[in-house]
Amino acid sequence: MKILLVEDNLMNQKVVMFNLKKLNLEISAAVTGSEAIELYKNNQFSLVLMDIMLPEMDGYQITQAIREMEKQKNIENPVPIIALTANTYDNDKEKCFNAGMNDYLSKPFTSKQLIDMIAKYLPVSTNE
Repeated sequence: MKILLVEDNLMNQKVVMFNLKKLNLEISAAVTGSEAIELYKNNQFSLVLMDIMLPEMDGYQITQAIREMEKQKNIENPVPIIALTANTYDNDKEKCFNAGMNDYLSKPFTSKQLIDMIAKYLPVSTNE
């Protein structure tokens, strides 16, 4: 199973990738919106982890672009997209859902919270 991680902070990327390695998932990372969209076009991902505050395009715009591509290709089961964000205002969660994201995990999060969130969407072993 492949995961697309869209995160511009390299330290955050490393932390997420370190935590996901124990699940034996293949992870591709993007730091910009155009990079994320290009990776999505050329690969088949089981899940997307989406930061919100990114250079060039934000996570909402990238999600909307992915959803538009899925619509154009008549994809019946859209890829689950989980927001990973430090934005924790009342309407941020709603904005994520309105953009087409499936779930929301606020930073900072624990390894267990991240793995539990992914396990909601993918058949992964959470035994540590």
